[in-house]
Amino acid sequence: MERNDSLVIIPTYNEKENVEAIVRTVTSLEEHTFDVLIIDDGSPDGTADIVKALMAGELAERLHLVERSGKQGLGTAYICGFKWALEHGYDYIFEMDADFSHDPKDLPRLYKACAEEGYDVAIGSRYVSGVNVVNWPMGRVLMSYFASKYVRCVTGLPICDTTAGFKCYRRRVLETIDLDAIRFKGYAFQIELKFTAHRLGFKIKEVPVVFVNRRLGTSKMSGGIFGEALFGVMRLRWAALTGQIRPRKV
Repeated sequence: MERNDSLVIIPTYNEKENVEAIVRTVTSLEEHTFDVLIIDDGSPDGTADIVKALMAGELAERLHLVERSGKQGLGTAYICGFKWALEHGYDYIFEMDADFSHDPKDLPRLYKACAEEGYDVAIGSRYVSGVNVVNWPMGRVLMSYFASKYVRCVTGLPICDTTAGFKCYRRRVLETIDLDAIRFKGYAFQIELKFTAHRLGFKIKEVPVVFVNRRLGTSKMSGGIFGEALFGVMRLRWAALTGQIRPRKV
C-alpha cells in the first residue's frame, strides 16, 4: 500500500459518541486520502477501545493510536502527535477536533492551500469572512471573537481567528519550530503555534469555514483555558521582543 502524505491528528478524552463516526468520515473522503492519528488521554469511557476495534478491521493501515495516562492537556497531545507524524514521514499534518465542530469535508481545502497554493500553514477560520459559528451561546461567541481581536492587538499577529484549532501544517513548519519550547497547553497553545510560525517567516492562509458546536459528548472548554490565552499572549509578545523565538537547533 502506497504511503499517504497527510495525517489528521485528533486528541480525544471521553469521545465514545463521536470517535468512530469522525474516523470513518475522515478516512472515507474521496477528494484526498487522509490517515488518522488518535491521541487518547486515558478516556475512562472506552474511547481507545473503539479505536482499537477499528484498527483491527479495514482501517488497520489508515488509523493509528497513541494512548497516554490521564488528561495532560491539548497542547501536549498535539506536540506528541506532531512528533509522531514527523517520525513517520508525513508531509502535511492536520489538527482537528473529534466532535464534528470541524467539518471533515473542509480538510481537502486546507490541504490544497498548502500543497497547491504554496502556503506553509492553512487555518480553518471562523472569523476571516464574518462570524461563522453555529449553535454556540452568544456569550461564548463574543468571548472567542474578542479574544482573537485582543490577541491581534497585543501581538500584531495578522490572523483573524487566532485561537482556531483546525489547521494544516507543512512538514517543514513543525521541523523548524522547537516543539519542546512550546509553553502553553490550552487555547494559548493554538495562539503560540500560529505566532511562532508567523515570526519564523512562514506563509499563513486563513480558509473560511463554518464552526458547528458539538451535538454529542461534553465540551472540554473552561474559563481557565481562556484565561491562559488572554494572559499568555503578553508573554508571547515579550518573547518576540526579546528574540526568544528562534528555529529549532538541529
